[in-house]
Amino acid sequence: MKKIKSLLLFVCVAAGLAACKKNSSNDNFDVAAQFDTDTTAIRAYIVKNNITATKHESGIFYQIINPGSGSVEYKPSTTVTADYSGRVLGNTATFDTTEGKAPVAFPLGGVITGWQIGVPLIQKGGTIRLIIPSYYGYGNRATGSIPANSILDFNITLVDVK
Repeated sequence: MKKIKSLLLFVCVAAGLAACKKNSSNDNFDVAAQFDTDTTAIRAYIVKNNITATKHESGIFYQIINPGSGSVEYKPSTTVTADYSGRVLGNTATFDTTEGKAPVAFPLGGVITGWQIGVPLIQKGGTIRLIIPSYYGYGNRATGSIPANSILDFNITLVDVK
């Protein structure tokens, strides 16, 4: 019985280590080059569509539609309740939205980095458009209907901030 348990433990450890193997297709991925490509595409999009957007020091672009009111100092544990819609830049179809549903509450630290950077630029009741380079979204991995290296375009209204 002890040999069977040891063998089972060995198999579990081996399987766990095998799952940690790097994906060779990502080994040569150039993050800086992709970030430059994304930034160029975003700039072209906002010029073409006459969008008044500001580039944040992080590299995301944003347009504050309504700053909201309040003085919340955001932390990763801050709970944000939001109505939003998200699409891949240049695509009219949304990949996620709260339209027709209740707003969604979540800790700010539990969402993509682009939201963690952009949402604190407004307060409760505020609305912001975030255009997020892939690095601050899902990077070079596909997620659901979102292709790898996708620039994300969100409209977000903060319903509540706690």
